[in-house]
Amino acid sequence: MKKLIQALFVSLLVCASSNVYGQNTNISDSFDSTQTYKIELNDGSAFFGNILLKDSINMVMRTSSIPKLEIPILKIKRIDEIDESNLKNGSYWFPNPNATRYLFSPSAFNLKKGEAYYQNTYLSINSFNVGITDNISIGGGLEFISTFGSLAAGSFEPIFFITPKIGVEVTESFHAGGGLLYASLPLFGSFRRRGFGIGYGVGTYGSTDHNITGGLGWGFFEEEFSERPIITFSGMTRIAKKTALVTENWFVPIDSYYGVFSYGIRFFSETMAVDLAFINNADLAEVLIVGMPYISFVVKL
Repeated sequence: MKKLIQALFVSLLVCASSNVYGQNTNISDSFDSTQTYKIELNDGSAFFGNILLKDSINMVMRTSSIPKLEIPILKIKRIDEIDESNLKNGSYWFPNPNATRYLFSPSAFNLKKGEAYYQNTYLSINSFNVGITDNISIGGGLEFISTFGSLAAGSFEPIFFITPKIGVEVTESFHAGGGLLYASLPLFGSFRRRGFGIGYGVGTYGSTDHNITGGLGWGFFEEEFSERPIITFSGMTRIAKKTALVTENWFVPIDSYYGVFSYGIRFFSETMAVDLAFINNADLAEVLIVGMPYISFVVKL
């Protein structure tokens, strides 16, 4: 199993290092004058609009405020084809950099082929995820708090996990997906480990900026599966260019269903997202009325 995890991380790093933006366009390509493009210059400035024509020296663009803008080819750093719906009142709202996940649980949106990200939660849980195809992704990670006990026993035995996932677009506004979280738990003082995790299915309604997701998952510990499913209900809405509200809620079958709820805010840029949230229920509120703090950040690679 350790060799499998090592191989997984090598493949993740290789894929991440070769990642390119899926909609990046070569300057030598032909352009559709009805399509919207983002032209980024070497000095970091950017223009959005339609490319009317190009020659060996200049590219001519029409923006919402400039009917004819000539841009020297030598000053262009990159060109991206963008969705016109991301232009709001003349301002470009870059795509949500972390639409595939809420706090812990996933949405049905999937990474595109070659996309990858690194996630850190509570400084201790570290993971990578990468799109193998537009519909299949795989991830893996390590949890380091448990290593303190293993180091005291003279070994390095963190909890590690893998997270394969499939996501498909059923309609423009509905996506379906499923996957597996498998984790390996060390037994300190021995060479044995125990496996546990959850197999799940999810459905997401909405866009990457405004969506809700419902899911069912069956937990397992070694060879024993839960008889009743864990139920999840999550949602996210983007309230500004760089801000969204996020909630994730779990109903776990312990005798009757036991609820755990969360609410938080997500700040993001084109390549990073930071989650600040609280996890709460009646029991947690007795200790801390607002709930247990949750902190995580994601960096697109």
